Amino acid sequence: MKAWSIEGNTQRLDGGAMFGNVPRAMWERWIQPDDEHRIPLSCRALLVQLDDGRRVLFETGIGAFFEPKLRQRFGVLEDRHVLLDSLAALGLSDADIDVVVLSHLHFDHAGGLLAAWEEGQPPRLLFPKAQYIVGSDHWQRSQEPHARDRASFIPELNALLANSGRLELVELGPANAIGNPGALPAHCKALGREVGFYESHGHTPGLMLSEIGGDGGIVFCADLIPGKAWVHLPVTMGYDRYPELLIDEKRHFLADKLRRDVRLYFTHDPQVAWAGLQRDDKGKYSTRDEHGTLSAQALPFA
Repeated sequence: MKAWSIEGNTQRLDGGAMFGNVPRAMWERWIQPDDEHRIPLSCRALLVQLDDGRRVLFETGIGAFFEPKLRQRFGVLEDRHVLLDSLAALGLSDADIDVVVLSHLHFDHAGGLLAAWEEGQPPRLLFPKAQYIVGSDHWQRSQEPHARDRASFIPELNALLANSGRLELVELGPANAIGNPGALPAHCKALGREVGFYESHGHTPGLMLSEIGGDGGIVFCADLIPGKAWVHLPVTMGYDRYPELLIDEKRHFLADKLRRDVRLYFTHDPQVAWAGLQRDDKGKYSTRDEHGTLSAQALPFA
């Protein structure tokens, strides 16, 4: 298998919201805010070519589906669909993707499934040949969101996915929960055993974490760990539903990845796409061997 980092549209969001109860005096040393107290964020996808030649895209970023007013509200910087440009730079289009895996259906992770906004035009799915993979628990959450996170979902998206005839829901449960020290990966029909899935509930119920390459491979951290600053266990986001649970999940998750030398892939870090993991004598986790891009990297790592 080989992997590439794929840049999507970028955002600027309130730094306080992104760092929860971390004091600004601390977090602004990690990421510098602008005059409106917003920090830069990537919406980065991961492209993997399987041994059989199929292309799998992990997430699609925020895309360009917002109308101009909402694009400004949510700090999306570009009006074009950057993910498509990034694929084109590799000689690919959305029609060349065989499978799209979605950790969850919040708009900054699934919005890139949709074509760029055009006045008077309804939302339209891209990736016409791809199977769409979503965790079953999170699918249920997206069908009946709580008032606190209802605005994080795209109202039209579920029906478009369901009506495509290409949606597969992955059944995940306690045996696959990252808070379980003996957690085992779940698998889906579309990808067989080449990708393992684990479940987290701290950020949003049913968040699905994809591990590619097994021991020595790479894991798409999604919003469990949005970037390198969030590797530190106490750091959570104001957007997280259950911060204390998320911290406990991170503790088990990071211990497992360190033990098996699995690299971390970050969707929102503006500088670091992927990195190794380390822990000091006091038990504090941090990143090592940081990289801004990933290009035709063989998985698992040598």
